[in-house]
Amino acid sequence: MKEIAQVSWKSPANIAFIKYWGKHGNQLPQNPSLSMALDKCFTETKVVLYEKVTGAAVDFDFFFEGKKNEKFSLRIADFLNKLTDRLSVLDRYKLHIESHNSFPHSAGIASSASALSALALCMGSIEIRLGTKGEENFYQWISELARIGSGSASRSVYGGFSVWGQYDSLKGTSDLYATEFTSPVHKHFQCLRDVILIVDKRQKEVSSSLGHSLMNGHPYAAARFESARKNLTELVNAMQRGDFDQFAFILEHEALSLHAMMMTANPWFTLLAPDSLLIIQKIREFRRNTEAKITFTIDAGPNIHVIFPAEEDEIVRPFIENELAAHCINNQFIVDNIGNGPELLLDEFN
Repeated sequence: MKEIAQVSWKSPANIAFIKYWGKHGNQLPQNPSLSMALDKCFTETKVVLYEKVTGAAVDFDFFFEGKKNEKFSLRIADFLNKLTDRLSVLDRYKLHIESHNSFPHSAGIASSASALSALALCMGSIEIRLGTKGEENFYQWISELARIGSGSASRSVYGGFSVWGQYDSLKGTSDLYATEFTSPVHKHFQCLRDVILIVDKRQKEVSSSLGHSLMNGHPYAAARFESARKNLTELVNAMQRGDFDQFAFILEHEALSLHAMMMTANPWFTLLAPDSLLIIQKIREFRRNTEAKITFTIDAGPNIHVIFPAEEDEIVRPFIENELAAHCINNQFIVDNIGNGPELLLDEFN
């Protein structure tokens, strides 16, 4: 087969401060969410185009970290099949897709967000090079494509902070795509750290997709969606006026509310591990004893994200290394921080 082109993008995971949990329609959120792009947790994806020799609507092969991965292939097939009316490349070419992560996948560190946003970026770049799509509003369009595969992926196409979901107080927000959060924030929040404590890196027993579906008919769903909207308003206010205590309260309330929804679903489940709870108790005690600016959040998994301003490094980092690392698998943690967003790595057309 004749090779036509190679395109590669690097796209970050993100950590949600205001959580998205529950959806309707075609991957639309029940409440707006706000997240921070990470820097060192990312996916790199390369798409190679070949002449198509079959009549299949979508023709591709997929390699994850150098090996064929049937489970991930099924998810990518589902994603691409939902995009056949939006991407002409799928009708014209066979795709060879290679992908790898800088962090454990399927363990609650938003691997689907980085993976599907990276793939959407590759597909979008190809459409532009083929002349079937203009460059105007590129990232908004990519965010909408990525959302079809994973709601949180819609936020990974931007650096810094982003918001996904209609939020009347922020102009341009939409349920269809994420937008950059560009309002000025206090210096405490301009260089945030996220130290990810790897409590368990095994694949989750309950997928996020199933967890979202259990919000349908959940007895506390309406209250949860309203609480998230209120928390978003208060979080933005706290970040703008530099109120770290209020920021910490909201982050922790959002994380614990998310996991409370899981534990009160029917059937109920939990993704937290005993060490997850020990860690958050230690963080609360450390903050009370030292008055350090430190908080935590948790995505849909057992791993704890320790959030603090970079200026707190001197006091917080020894605490993590000496007190919290012992609760991690092989003492493993990832030191990350707010990132600049996706990066184009390769764009070659023959």
